Amino acid sequence: MAATAYNSKSKLTRDLSISLFIYALPVLAIFLYFKLTNGVIAQSHIALPSFLEFIKPAFENIRTWGLTAFMVVLGIIEFTAGLYDDQWTGQERKVDIICFLAPKLLLPPVVAFFSLTALPYLIPNLANSLSWVPFWGGFFLIAVADDLTQYWYHRLHHQVPFLWRFHRTHHSAPYMGMAMASRQNFIYTVFFSQIYLTATLTFLGLGLPALFVLVIKSFITLGAHSSIAWDKPFYKYKVLHPIAWVLERLISTPATHHAHHADTSGDGVGHFKGNFGNMFFIWDIIFGTGLITRKFPKSYGMKSYKQEEWYAQFLWPIFKSKKEGSALAEGVLAVPLRQKVENTLPNPTYYEQIQS
Repeated sequence: MAATAYNSKSKLTRDLSISLFIYALPVLAIFLYFKLTNGVIAQSHIALPSFLEFIKPAFENIRTWGLTAFMVVLGIIEFTAGLYDDQWTGQERKVDIICFLAPKLLLPPVVAFFSLTALPYLIPNLANSLSWVPFWGGFFLIAVADDLTQYWYHRLHHQVPFLWRFHRTHHSAPYMGMAMASRQNFIYTVFFSQIYLTATLTFLGLGLPALFVLVIKSFITLGAHSSIAWDKPFYKYKVLHPIAWVLERLISTPATHHAHHADTSGDGVGHFKGNFGNMFFIWDIIFGTGLITRKFPKSYGMKSYKQEEWYAQFLWPIFKSKKEGSALAEGVLAVPLRQKVENTLPNPTYYEQIQS
């Protein structure tokens, strides 16, 4: 037991050290770039590359309403194809729709307050201080900082029992698709760490590269959650295997992310103990938390799922579940696993398996 704890602590220390090095890489690259160019800053360096100018309006529209439209259209395609197998019941619809709509109203004022009030107060003299950074330097910086931070945010919510209950809503859906892509507890959403990191980098003058990272990342993560297995042709045709090998190690694909949402890890396909990457799967490769099988789980969610009420899933711990045996019920102090009978406890508590 002591050896296991030591190994876990040692691995965590190693992974955090590697993370700090990765965080530093974009900064080092930008520093070397200016060393090689003798510190010359040209407008052409910090502006959007000319070959990307024509898609800038499209990216701006996608940020405002385009991604929502894309999700709705893709969701309609999924339903038309019958990919939910009649699992989108009334209770599940409530959870998915509320988790999709509420952040659209909840997050903008929070992020606006942070960007317009908190940051000018916290770092008053640093507005646009990084506006001299070349576009691709800023893109690299934000892509790494944003997604690596989200990897750790996600991983810790699986490995720390207390945090798990703020994330378990996302894993309660017994299906994959656009309907459940935004399914999260409101606290998990509001404290989404990389939102504030990206807002800070935008305040510092990296708004344009932040926009491009946001859009590209959104398409990748939505595609990974979709029930449309767009990556299957890459595994089926031998000529595409080299592309598949690179693709599945670089970004999240339906196969790798569906494995993360499986209801078991005992079949050699499901892997809720890893595959934490959001945009980039390479973090799982680096930290040894990835599993690539090119296969899809037979079922999703949690075997212990009690179909908790929408308000318990979205608003826990403000509102608790009334479902017996639920990890979100009143009085449950730890993550449920099994019925524990002790003479000193007249009311045994049910515990579910932590997704670690």
